[in-house]
Amino acid sequence: MKTIQAIPDKIFTLNELKHQLNRWRLLDKKIVFTNGVFDILHEGHIASLSEAALYGHILIVAINSDASVKRLKGESRPVNNEGSRTLLMASLVMVD
Repeated sequence: MKTIQAIPDKIFTLNELKHQLNRWRLLDKKIVFTNGVFDILHEGHIASLSEAALYGHILIVAINSDASVKRLKGESRPVNNEGSRTLLMASLVMVD
């Protein structure tokens, strides 16, 4: 069983992700990528992420920055900052 301590280990900087992608590719893993705001997580997010995960072995999810969310959705957003949204995404079982 995975422990809560493993959740932050699923969060990568861009440079760290490049190295991890190379490792997964050496293991012949099919990698799926998606991105989004994921500010207020809802069942539609869970459904689309679950479906995306079916297309490969590894699901990578990029999170829009707070500045990007403000540009897309207005000054009152995001409700949750990018650190919180990233941690929430990493806690989902289908997200690698």
